[in-house]
Amino acid sequence: MTTMVASTPPAPRTALRHRLAERGVDRMLLLLLPGALAVIALFLYPFLYGLQLSFQPAKGGALGAYHQFFAEPFSRKSVWATFSLAVPAALVNVGASVPIAYRMRRDFRGKRLLLALLVVPITLGTVLTAEGILEFYGPSGWFNRTLHLLGLADSPVKLTMNYTGVLLSLVISGFPFAYLLTHSYLSGIHPSLEKAASTLGAGWWQRFRHITFPLLMPGLMTTFCLTFVMAFAVFPSAMMVGDPNGKTHVISIEAYESALQRFDYAQGCADAMIMTVLMLAVIGAVTLLRSRLYTGSTGGKG
Repeated sequence: MTTMVASTPPAPRTALRHRLAERGVDRMLLLLLPGALAVIALFLYPFLYGLQLSFQPAKGGALGAYHQFFAEPFSRKSVWATFSLAVPAALVNVGASVPIAYRMRRDFRGKRLLLALLVVPITLGTVLTAEGILEFYGPSGWFNRTLHLLGLADSPVKLTMNYTGVLLSLVISGFPFAYLLTHSYLSGIHPSLEKAASTLGAGWWQRFRHITFPLLMPGLMTTFCLTFVMAFAVFPSAMMVGDPNGKTHVISIEAYESALQRFDYAQGCADAMIMTVLMLAVIGAVTLLRSRLYTGSTGGKG
């Protein structure tokens, strides 16, 4: 007697997209591929190429270009010149954006016009802003002419071709970004929190100091990092309205002169890498401090 054994049919093969979904991989992630390729082509590859080139100087060994930078007093001073511009500019932009953004949360007459005026410098660009500063604050500009007509100054006030001109340019060009970021973070703080404190008798300063400002601090840290990066990479302003051979000889100018004037590409790349490390050190310190602040929900729409 023959025994018939029923064979179990093979389990149907799961579709690839379902297997990927089980591992947390969605096909929608493929939309990130163009952006990832752009980052690799426009940032990662040039950065790695410049990094390896910085270790290939004509003399001095692998670290010769880095040693050359710190051995030259004029090159070392560019570090201080860069920080002395970037840090104050970032602090001024962030500090000025807080009260303005705090006031702009409410609706009032002319709000749209004021908002347009605040963000206009974004459309100008660094070069056009520097040209405007030269024309307006220069020795023969409208500002000095007005002071002379009013009898407030016998000789022109020097606001260009020095530290003041570069700092003014960085503030003008960087403030709109700081304001927009600060305003977006303030929008994420629900107004009911302040209203609840108001019903308990807290004044506007107490509400801002104990409620709004602590919740806003993480956003201000991020805003500081972004505005600091913009100011730290200053180049056109330092060349056009500053003193590139003196107090505004920043690291970007040092790298430019090494690579494109002396044609020492290894030294230029080393200068750029030093600039990158210093920038990342500041961002890392601020990010570490930010992680110690409140990062929970603020109940807002931001």
